[in-house]
Amino acid sequence: MSLKNLKNVTYFRLNNEINRPINGQIPLHKDKEALAAFLAENVKANLIVFDTLEEKLSYLVNQDYLESELLAKYTPDFIKQLFKQVYQVDFQFKSFMAAYKFFSQYALKTNDNEHYLETLEDRVIFNALYFANGDEALAKTLANEMIHQRYQPATPSFLNAGRKRRGELVSCFLIQVTDDMNSIGRNVNSALQLSRIGGGVGISLSNLREAGSPIKEVEEAASGVVPVMKLFEDSFSYSNQLGQRQGAGVVYLSVFHPDILAFLSTKKENADEKIRVKTLSLGVTIPDKFYELARKNEEMYLFSPYSVERVYGKPFNYIDITKEYDKLVANPNIRKTKIAARELEQEISKLQQESGYPYVINIDTANRTNPIDGTIVMSNLCSEILQVQQPSIIADNQEYLKMGTDISCNLGSTNVVNLMKSPDFAKSIDAMVRALTFVTDSSNTAAAPTINKGNQEAHTIGLGAMGLHTYLATNQIEYGSKISVEFTSIYFMLLNYWSLVSSNQLARERKQVFKGFEISEYAKGGSYFEKYLTGEFVPKTDTVKALFKDHLIPTAEDWAALKANVARYGLYHQNRLAVAPNGSISYINDTSASIHPITQKIEERQEKKIGKIYYPAPYLNNQTLPYYTSAYDMDMRCVIDVYAAATEHVDQGLSLTLFVRSEIPEELYEWKRNRKLTTRDLNILRNYAFHQGIKSIYYIRTFTEDGAEVGANQCESCVI
Repeated sequence: MSLKNLKNVTYFRLNNEINRPINGQIPLHKDKEALAAFLAENVKANLIVFDTLEEKLSYLVNQDYLESELLAKYTPDFIKQLFKQVYQVDFQFKSFMAAYKFFSQYALKTNDNEHYLETLEDRVIFNALYFANGDEALAKTLANEMIHQRYQPATPSFLNAGRKRRGELVSCFLIQVTDDMNSIGRNVNSALQLSRIGGGVGISLSNLREAGSPIKEVEEAASGVVPVMKLFEDSFSYSNQLGQRQGAGVVYLSVFHPDILAFLSTKKENADEKIRVKTLSLGVTIPDKFYELARKNEEMYLFSPYSVERVYGKPFNYIDITKEYDKLVANPNIRKTKIAARELEQEISKLQQESGYPYVINIDTANRTNPIDGTIVMSNLCSEILQVQQPSIIADNQEYLKMGTDISCNLGSTNVVNLMKSPDFAKSIDAMVRALTFVTDSSNTAAAPTINKGNQEAHTIGLGAMGLHTYLATNQIEYGSKISVEFTSIYFMLLNYWSLVSSNQLARERKQVFKGFEISEYAKGGSYFEKYLTGEFVPKTDTVKALFKDHLIPTAEDWAALKANVARYGLYHQNRLAVAPNGSISYINDTSASIHPITQKIEERQEKKIGKIYYPAPYLNNQTLPYYTSAYDMDMRCVIDVYAAATEHVDQGLSLTLFVRSEIPEELYEWKRNRKLTTRDLNILRNYAFHQGIKSIYYIRTFTEDGAEVGANQCESCVI
């Protein structure tokens, strides 16, 4: 059967029968039948099979499907042995969705798109060979981690590794614009180029002067941030990656910027077409001072970036608003306007209720816990990347007088369910860190020099997690319970510890550390490690002790030894951990996405080419059913508590989505006096997240009475 003719076939009909209960029971066996039919009728019928491995590899190389350099780094005997090792595992997809997603989205296909050229085992092997870069022992370990689905590279990495004709391996990028036309022009070009090679782009506009401010002392000359937003949106629409996928971007603005209300209005449904942005995402950066002013119901001043930069000698992004607020207010040389803080708070909530935007970055929280010298000013398209940046100065000829640093996101994810079964947690994490290190070391983003520079100096990676809800359900633990919070804390403490160990080992091996290590909190007296030297981060309840009984839990003495090693040898990576949304790739892993709760026990997903597919929650059965509460039926404060437990150990951020109903059950939140979702509800949740130490909030997804979702995840470029 042709891969281009997928409608009205047996496996889709079988899969759709899951949504038709029989005697009040969900016919889960229909998904297994659909999986078997898909593998037989589609995969087996369209997979090109070769007589020998040598013939297969020769064909893939000669026809420009596979890089010849990939195989040249290993002996033929080792490659043959690795194929044997992986295929002996006898990997089996657990759901129709998992198999369908892999073969439709990730498997290498012939140029005419009519036949498959690889299985999941092959893709795993090519990933392992690629990331190991000639290291046979590492290649074997990585293949073992991936085929047992303990580790999952990000979509760009998993999809492109080893391919001759490919995109970049990087998931997303972050750039900032400074207050001049040269910077605007240069960054529009960067957005075009980065969108062309793949990956979403985050852009900070906070440094730009507001509408009506002077240009060369001519008043009312500046147009503000909205026209620049339109430029970026058009750039992403044009640079659409060979027509296969629209470019994607997010723009961030400080809530203390005078254009903040105009910025938010661009996403309103009734916005004038001249200013409305349809595909561009919006995010706001919020200092602590805003929460204080809103809590006190006071007026707040919005400060002109133009005059602030003239007074302070540095871009607006690099001013600590909370610390400098009173001085900014008192300074007559700084232009300012006044609004009610709660008015702005309401506008944010109204837009979140209507569209799911804006994302929220609690920028002081992010900087307060940042161990790196420098300032975090923004985030990415999925709100989990939080790294320091430095501004650039660009000449009229578009050359850099001073080249700053920007950010690329090199992502991968642990699968909580399977990593907890790892025979060697430390070895597993070390292999993952080394795979991600190869991505950061080999990335080429010459089209955006500031990103290239930042990547070469910082060697940043972002190891995250997926499958938390699935793990909790299979162990009959309620998501959001105290046990789940404790488990989450210990799990991410282990990710932190062992990724630090690996980064330290790489620094020792390579005799190289990230730029600025010596002035980071890792080095300056090792203050980063102080909380771990108390011995507090160990399992306390019998349940959590039992869950981690097969894994080494570092003691205060272990942390002290690590602190000493880091002081002596340093760290190779400036940043190591970040939790992305894990959208499509979690399906292949047959696990829940990221660390948030599932939204439906039987998820209905609309696929463009074929219609609806139904995906039962992983390991759904009579035992797990009571523990698979939908996110829409949870008190979001419980979800925030889980994320806060992980946040304590994550040096970057976590992509936290909040799920609410337009009609909220009265018993879900004690402050509810009516059933309709209100802006007050969202205000309360955002403030609760802030007080719990949450660094960022991604979408607000609202489930409406007619079954639609407002603010559904659009982050196709960043999902892993």
